[in-house]
Amino acid sequence: MHIYTLRLRNYRNYYSLELTFDPNINVFLGPNAQGKTNVIEAVYYASLGRSHRTSTDNDLISWEMPGGSISLDFDRLGVQNRLDFQFSQNKRRRILLNEHPIRPKELVGNLNTVLFSPEDLFLIKGAPAGRRRFLDGEISQASPAYYHELNKYGKIITQRNNLLKKIRERQATIDMLELWDTQLVDSAVKIVTKRLAAVKKLNMLANLMQRRISGNIENLAITYDIHGAAGENVTNDLVSWYNKELVAHRQVDIMRGSTGRGPHLDDIILTVNGINLRSFGSQGQQRTGVLSLKLAELEFLRSETGEYPVLLLDDVMSELDVSRRTKLLEFIRHERIQTMITATDEAYFPAEKIGTYYRVAAGVITR
Repeated sequence: MHIYTLRLRNYRNYYSLELTFDPNINVFLGPNAQGKTNVIEAVYYASLGRSHRTSTDNDLISWEMPGGSISLDFDRLGVQNRLDFQFSQNKRRRILLNEHPIRPKELVGNLNTVLFSPEDLFLIKGAPAGRRRFLDGEISQASPAYYHELNKYGKIITQRNNLLKKIRERQATIDMLELWDTQLVDSAVKIVTKRLAAVKKLNMLANLMQRRISGNIENLAITYDIHGAAGENVTNDLVSWYNKELVAHRQVDIMRGSTGRGPHLDDIILTVNGINLRSFGSQGQQRTGVLSLKLAELEFLRSETGEYPVLLLDDVMSELDVSRRTKLLEFIRHERIQTMITATDEAYFPAEKIGTYYRVAAGVITR
């Protein structure tokens, strides 16, 4: 998968930009707040239909402008495609694939990307929600059906939680939960089954990467933790387990007004040489673990879709030591993965040029 051209109009600090990418490595250099990350953000937005920096599309439109746009030409499995996003201060955005309007749920899976930013360095020691987002984003790009199921599950949880609050306030009866519980269990089983399969593959790939980066002295293991299972193996009959748990926790759910069982509360556990990486891993081990996860994500998407996604490295070179930077760049170059890298200093890269370099200053990009 390769992106040929990116066009931005009234997007952040780019009033008009047309940029042709190198099919291999693209390095964007310049001080902070000049527009480097805006390029990364636009590509990421085209992949998933959302920014990694804001939840409001209006924030993407240049100051005091009525609207803006993102346009990309890219190759997917040898077929050229075009994506267009049209933003307006007063209207809903429009998404077009090859000039035909599509809905947001039809977007995911067309242009696959893997983003590695400084925030990802907190992936291991952060809250479970971040690890769930990582796993869900990875699976969604490989399987649009999974993305649709996630959206469906989210709506079920919202409706069930609303009903729980009504029951608590004596505005509804407890027997009304049965309809939502049936739908929740069906959707939850589909999501967890897909996550378990993905974690199994990710575990193998991430361990290979961890051993490569650590010089064969560390083994990384990834396991899926079903909330409430307390280490019990419940995967052989998830339907029965969820039904039993939802009934057993009904009164607590009603009191809290929220659903206490389901994949929206699950986690993934990472260990190195048998030690819990989140609780006891050193900062160096945690950073190696995150890097291994990101490289494993690339391999996972290639195995699921038939080609590598586009890799986006946003200001992470300064966060990695020389050894990790070297291993990362060696992997990218060996596998010929199209990569966009932002950095403030050319010293983070080898003396010999590794791709095409761009200077970014006040919304102007020059080679």
